[in-house]
Amino acid sequence: MTKHSFVRMDTADASHRHTLHLALTIAILLYASLPCSAQSGQDDDVVRVESDLVVLNVTVTDRQGKYIHKLPLKEFKVFEDGVEQKINTFALEENPFAATILIDTSGSMEGRISLARAAAIRFLDRLRPDDVVSIFNFDVKVEQVRDFSNSRDLPSVAYDLRAQGQTKLHDAVLRAAQVLSKRPETRRAMLVLSDGVDTKSSSSLDKALNAALAANVTIYTVNMTDPGLPSTQRQILAGALKKLSEKSGGRYVAIPGGRSLAEALEDIIKELSNQYTLGYRPLNRARDGRWRAIEVTLSREDLISRTRAGYRAPKP
Repeated sequence: MTKHSFVRMDTADASHRHTLHLALTIAILLYASLPCSAQSGQDDDVVRVESDLVVLNVTVTDRQGKYIHKLPLKEFKVFEDGVEQKINTFALEENPFAATILIDTSGSMEGRISLARAAAIRFLDRLRPDDVVSIFNFDVKVEQVRDFSNSRDLPSVAYDLRAQGQTKLHDAVLRAAQVLSKRPETRRAMLVLSDGVDTKSSSSLDKALNAALAANVTIYTVNMTDPGLPSTQRQILAGALKKLSEKSGGRYVAIPGGRSLAEALEDIIKELSNQYTLGYRPLNRARDGRWRAIEVTLSREDLISRTRAGYRAPKP
């Protein structure tokens, strides 16, 4: 394993921290007060599936969370809007994946950039030889600091990142999804290291999420909210991160508490390495732009399947 050095972040003085917390509180209240239409965005903002083949990456575990391997095709059923679909493609090999790591470097992350960087290093350390990862940071802008590579080293520029400015979380997820959609790998993932605040995006949360769903991207979110914030604020901020992970079939990780961050990241890599890939052509061919709900069931009642919640049908 490669050894890495860390840059220690200077602790802000009390008055500066108070200003940051006040700004964060205002942002949270503004976000929570937005009407549903403003938070979800308009229908024209949604990135839709263009291919007639819907690809699903499915995680299967037992009731204790252990990954289950080598299930045959006959164990799976796929439903779209409650109607069973014919599965056209099926793979259970440990295929390589393409992933993006999104590191929140906005002002609200002050004091936790080093922790986010350590999480990114831990994720890279667990890559298999054929897995590739790109890295973005986001604050008032979204920047790609590394193109897709199987290198386990964090680029030197990542050690110079400092917390500053406002947050473009939704725009970062959208851009990463667009980049992943062009990858040849069928297994695609996104690791979001953020406190969940968005104060500057031009995109809605739903637009970003639908872009990820259209690209068959599984999102894993690590909540890096300041533990010193009131619980009500932390719950609001967690909502966006939970929605991204749950709707895409990924996983939400809250820290501190529960399993250690290192264990959680190692488990995410293991999950990405052991997913089933299914593909089907929808019986409903209507190009009406409507939401299509997806459910994957298993014949064995002692097992649990997890995949993305659905997709947005294309329009003419």
